[in-house]
Amino acid sequence: MGKLLVGTAGWTDRSLIDSGWYPPGVDTPAKRLGFYADTFSLVEVDATYYSLVAERTTRLWTQRTPAHFIFNIKAFSLFTRHPTKPSALPEDLRSATDDINRSNVYLHDLDPRVVDELWQRFLGTLTPLHEAGKLGAILLQFPPWFPIGRTNKEYVLECRDRAAPMPVCVEFRNHTWMQERNRAETLEFLSSHDLPYVVVDMPQGYTSSIPPVVAATADLAVVRFHGHSDKWNSRDIGERFGYKYSHRELAEWAPKLRELADSATTTHVVMNNCYRDHAHTNAAELADLLHAD
Repeated sequence: MGKLLVGTAGWTDRSLIDSGWYPPGVDTPAKRLGFYADTFSLVEVDATYYSLVAERTTRLWTQRTPAHFIFNIKAFSLFTRHPTKPSALPEDLRSATDDINRSNVYLHDLDPRVVDELWQRFLGTLTPLHEAGKLGAILLQFPPWFPIGRTNKEYVLECRDRAAPMPVCVEFRNHTWMQERNRAETLEFLSSHDLPYVVVDMPQGYTSSIPPVVAATADLAVVRFHGHSDKWNSRDIGERFGYKYSHRELAEWAPKLRELADSATTTHVVMNNCYRDHAHTNAAELADLLHAD
């Protein structure tokens, strides 16, 4: 069996801090990251989706975590065709949106030279993690309006090439990629280009729902648990992600994850039900199940 790393999608959420998961005295960003990294071997960073973090920040992350610790980084929203506030762009690049009369901008709104610069800066901020061997993968989470098709496949490869030599993994939120008639095509596309498929466990019956197909398409396998909230479309984070997995649900997943790990060199398991300490208690319980004899 390959290496199995378990973690959560963050360590700084206010509801997590308020939940009491951190012990008394663990009350600064540095102490919280240190405590988290002593508990788990992997974390997914969501802040990078909303804006470019400073290189100084990622350097501090590198310094404050053990040598074995891994960061997965969510790609900046523009790169995965999501709407983005002009204020999320670096200040010196915001003038590129002056002629856009909308509250959000999209990748196609920007001059290609600005896009190139954004990619360069985004990757530059990750250099400390990459050089330290602590960058797991850049998560490319594509939106519900990104269906299967030749043009979109080419764009996935463009993102991979832009990020190289930093690795990426791919999560879809449009059901056409994993419909039964397209499933083999999607997995073959990813496998043929050595692109890790992100397995998802999420509420079903929504336009963004992807079935929990367990498959490895590269040396790295990634699984993200989003919970089963019946209010998945809610704008309220607590309603959308406020789901705590039962022991039975996690126990049912454990053998599937072990089997997946047999097909990959490394498997990353990320609990994204990040409301209060739900993700963190579930991640600890799942890690125990996975490493039980």
